[in-house]
Amino acid sequence: MYSAGKHAMKKKIGLFYGSTTCYTEMAGEKIRDAIDLILGSGAVTMHNVAFDSLHLMADYDYLILGIPTWDYGELQEDWELHWPQLDELQLSSKKIALYGLGDQVGYPDWFQDALGYLWQKVVHQGAETVGAWPNQGYDFDHSKALNAAGTHFVGLALDDENQLDISDSFILRWCRQVVDEFGL
Repeated sequence: MYSAGKHAMKKKIGLFYGSTTCYTEMAGEKIRDAIDLILGSGAVTMHNVAFDSLHLMADYDYLILGIPTWDYGELQEDWELHWPQLDELQLSSKKIALYGLGDQVGYPDWFQDALGYLWQKVVHQGAETVGAWPNQGYDFDHSKALNAAGTHFVGLALDDENQLDISDSFILRWCRQVVDEFGL
């Protein structure tokens, strides 16, 4: 028997990430596992942008996008290669949460800049973004990933170089927040 209520709980979440050194992928796996604990197994499908087309984003009701910042505020190579494809996507019906990895000690003037670039890109394509994350507990000089008030990052900011010991707790808290803001 078909149940509209049961069907409504089976929203699809696509997690798209770029990862050169595997840290963004590993964070994505932890995000997937945390959301599976909250919503049930199979709620999140992961896609590496090096191999999967960004056009697959159209197949999902909700999106989580992961991007590391490289060197002096640069995009990760796989995202950079497919960056123009983002302009072809219709994202106005999507709710999108973003997470980024960066090094606040080694690159304090560019911490999480790629996260900010990605946020700008999806907002320009009409997406509604969720998952803003407080900037307390970090030590950096500048970031293009801060909201207009400068109080929050536009998504989850992880620094596995310098704060690996708190990343898992940040991920779990953020996933609960995102699931709530997705309305799931």
